[in-house]
Amino acid sequence: MHDSTHSDPMRILVVEDEPAIQRGLCDVLAYHGHTPTAASTGEEGLREGSTGQYDLVLLDIMLPGKSGFEVCEELRALWPRLPILMLTARGAEEDVVRGFRCGSDDYVTKPFSIAELMARVDALLRRAGRTERAAPDPPFEIGGVRVEPERRIAIHEEGEIELSRRELELLSLLARERGRIVSRRTLLQEVWGFDRPDRLETRTVDMHIAKLRKKLGPARDAIETVRGEGYRLAG
Repeated sequence: MHDSTHSDPMRILVVEDEPAIQRGLCDVLAYHGHTPTAASTGEEGLREGSTGQYDLVLLDIMLPGKSGFEVCEELRALWPRLPILMLTARGAEEDVVRGFRCGSDDYVTKPFSIAELMARVDALLRRAGRTERAAPDPPFEIGGVRVEPERRIAIHEEGEIELSRRELELLSLLARERGRIVSRRTLLQEVWGFDRPDRLETRTVDMHIAKLRKKLGPARDAIETVRGEGYRLAG
């Protein structure tokens, strides 16, 4: 993956089998100063993405051959820090959950506006640039579960659980603000890198928190929902 500043042109892989959508995505990315490369099948996307030449992958779920989920999983195993943005069909919430499970960083729902797509692309690229340079937090505890940021794991009586980069950033931020309410807006700004999160309608935060609670097992209740305000890590 390129180590470039956000003002440089970014190499973006577009894995989409519908020619009109593929062309539209490449045109929009090129217009915004990026360098897009298109792939039309899962296999082609995986082959291209495996080269490590890309700063971000835009990945459709419904592809001929390998599905977007399979491609995402294999790319994530190869490149743990590569930002992956999945394209999902409207109303397919189980696809979003499965996408996160496979290692995607975020998603946009078809049909999407160009403004929303670019906001998410820019946020992921900015976030990736920040995390490349950031030193990991020291280990901390949540409800009897030990979190080790350097190894990206949570350890509890049922064993070791691997955490995604996003899950770790969420937990680290909540731990730093332990006992205080952290709004969805703050989480979207700090963890997802969105500049103006109040303009976005998204359930991304809630879905990540739900997945995180499941992973934390015995410590799941340590992340409290404060209705209408955000989340808090029990002090």
